[in-house]
Amino acid sequence: MSNKPAILAEGLHKHYGKTKALAGLDLVAEEGTVLAVLGPNGAGKTTAVRILTTLLRPDAGRAEVAGLDVVKHADALRA
Repeated sequence: MSNKPAILAEGLHKHYGKTKALAGLDLVAEEGTVLAVLGPNGAGKTTAVRILTTLLRPDAGRAEVAGLDVVKHADALRA
């Protein structure tokens, strides 16, 4: 098993115009764990998942899935 987490997000930010969808999300999920994303409407859950699945690019911060950067290696993550 690897020392790297399965999902890593550090300081993720995403804005839609003047609306902040994410303001500094930090997240670590280790391999083999179950992760639930809960929160009220407008909390940024869908935005976070879209960034982690390479459907959106973050405005700031970084995220990795399976050790790959979601911006730099989006194509490899989608394969």
